[in-house]
Amino acid sequence: MERVRAKKHLGQHFLKDENIAFKIVEALDASGLGSVLEVGPGTGVLTKYLLERMGDEFKAYDVDQESVSYLKKHYSDHEDKFLYADFLKSDLSVLKGPIGVIGNFPYNISSQLFFKIWDHRDEVKEVVCMIQKEVADRIVAKEGNKTYGILSVLLQAFYEIEYLFSVPPHVFSPPPKVQSAVIRLVRRPNERIGCDEKLFKAVIKAAFGKRRKTLRNALKDLALQIEDTSEEVFDKRAEQLSVQQFIDLTNKLSA
Repeated sequence: MERVRAKKHLGQHFLKDENIAFKIVEALDASGLGSVLEVGPGTGVLTKYLLERMGDEFKAYDVDQESVSYLKKHYSDHEDKFLYADFLKSDLSVLKGPIGVIGNFPYNISSQLFFKIWDHRDEVKEVVCMIQKEVADRIVAKEGNKTYGILSVLLQAFYEIEYLFSVPPHVFSPPPKVQSAVIRLVRRPNERIGCDEKLFKAVIKAAFGKRRKTLRNALKDLALQIEDTSEEVFDKRAEQLSVQQFIDLTNKLSA
């Protein structure tokens, strides 16, 4: 097998620029990581650099059997590192931590991948990934910005997030119809954020689920016994609250 066909239903756009591939891998600090997982290795443009840097700690997950077969053939000394497996369904808690996640994320499931990372926030220390620029802008957005949303708050509560650089369509095969961007997430040293984290997520999802409504109305679906909604915070809409204000609101609702 000499090539891997990009499959539209898997959201595949293979990076072909070696300089960008090297920059992505170099952006992963990797110090102190017990495992490094590549999501969607495709043709292996990042993989060869990761194998050099990470050795035994490295594994690659792909749901494309053609890609896995191609990589096993081209890196026959490392066959065991290529898994025909769905990262979204994999149990990361059994891996040696802390975990680093890297990859050119398939654009059609990038949000799902970040929710998976959030679910494993105590294991995943660092993430470096290329995603659709629109999603990257959403993740790094601050309150008051119309792109600020659920992923912005959830991820920023636990990770320091940095927008590294933009990537044009022509460096991919086939070229996507959108701009791309590379971002880095590094887990904050505090393990907890000082509130009920399950309720925190529920509050954020409810608030942004009806983002045009005030929190007084948007949070009604949570069926919480909120005795007093006269405070100023309940007059605000979701996009107006900072991460810390969402934490404070969660504590208010759980009191």
